[in-house]
Amino acid sequence: MTQYDYDLFVIGAGSGGVRAARLASSKAGARTAIAEQQEIGGTCVIRGCVPKKLLVYGAEFAQSFRDAKGFGWTVEWARFDWPKLRDAVQAEVARLSGLYRQNLDKAGVAIVEDRAVVVDPHTVRLTHSNRTVTAARILIATGGHTWRPETTPGQQLGITSTDAFLLDELPQSIVIAGGGYIACEFATIFSGLGVDTTIVYRGERILRGFDHDIRAHVQADLERTGVRIVCGSIIEEVKALPERRKLVTLANAMRLETDQVMWAVGRVPNTSGLGLASAGVAMAENGAVIVDEYSRTNAPSIFAVGDVTDRINLTPVAIREAVAFVETEFMGRTAAFDHADVASAVFSRPPVGAVGLTEEAARAKGHKLKVFRTTFRPMKHILAGNEQRVLMKLVVDAHSDRVLGVHIAGVDAPEMIQLAAIAVKAGLTKAQWDATCAVHPTGAEELVLMGEPISHDNEAPA
Repeated sequence: MTQYDYDLFVIGAGSGGVRAARLASSKAGARTAIAEQQEIGGTCVIRGCVPKKLLVYGAEFAQSFRDAKGFGWTVEWARFDWPKLRDAVQAEVARLSGLYRQNLDKAGVAIVEDRAVVVDPHTVRLTHSNRTVTAARILIATGGHTWRPETTPGQQLGITSTDAFLLDELPQSIVIAGGGYIACEFATIFSGLGVDTTIVYRGERILRGFDHDIRAHVQADLERTGVRIVCGSIIEEVKALPERRKLVTLANAMRLETDQVMWAVGRVPNTSGLGLASAGVAMAENGAVIVDEYSRTNAPSIFAVGDVTDRINLTPVAIREAVAFVETEFMGRTAAFDHADVASAVFSRPPVGAVGLTEEAARAKGHKLKVFRTTFRPMKHILAGNEQRVLMKLVVDAHSDRVLGVHIAGVDAPEMIQLAAIAVKAGLTKAQWDATCAVHPTGAEELVLMGEPISHDNEAPA
């Protein structure tokens, strides 16, 4: 029988790779190694979810101080120190990365601080140390990276979300290219910290892929709170100006002078130079590793989980894919993660929580719908004079009464959507939602108090 150096060799120590390595080693007793050429923790911990959410928290205080006046507080002394927040966030990132390393050590995983390249279905070359190791199974968990429009003149003058965490100083103004969740979240951060912020997006409305009512609600509120949003155009050129300023020219001939430009126009899988083609691994046009429901590639000994597969690019999804992989390959329990009805959140202003089908997607699938929607100003905002409102929407199958989707934009939306996701995943009906007693006074109670639908397909004219 062929012997290998390891039972499992994981390339990439992000959330998915770390979870797979830990479980395979500690629970299944597999001889496991994990290779990482940067900090352990991956995008989420180092340059994504965690530091970004901490910056969102920091940016929220400006509105909180304004709201506090309505409750009798005087906070005229408030001032902001960007280096202090930046360094505190990075200290937390370093702490979490250290915990990831400790957990790998405790699980008995060999940590290889090197760039790993696939040579063949069972061999990996470590480029810095110039040695090779073999493994019965190889797991690709290399994630993705920010993308720049390299053909755009002057694109190198801008930054990406990765760079934004480490700025020496806050700019007075910024133009953000893109209208997805990363663009909206950083627009929320920068504008909340007092930066004059503009979003430039090629589509007709930001947050493509979310429900149309949510998109309109978020865009309106960002604009209400001072973010300028230019839709239907793209950045055609960036030129350097004196004193480190930039001149941004848009496709619609608009010109914007700004201190900083940020590219938030997408991410691509980290497969370039990884050697997967030499092992015969099939990849999509964008470089994503093609896998089946069990995270298997077309090469029997090579697997992939997380953003590198470009299925659902969320940290909890990568973790669940990793768990299913280990259970199937090392613990004798065939398991596949169900990618349906996965909840997601956008930490914008207002924040968004969504799970299940949008109204548009449900109709495209042939569902006849009942749609319920409500908007209201949260109790906390009344005394504060804060005009931000909450939007809640339920998308319901008219025949079965099953709740197909829940979409929330407003205070605590990401917290509420986690529990709503349980109900959607379980296939509960609108009648079961209505039978649930409300918790008062809360914003969440509106989820079980929506009465008559705003539209009912069965009532539509033939």
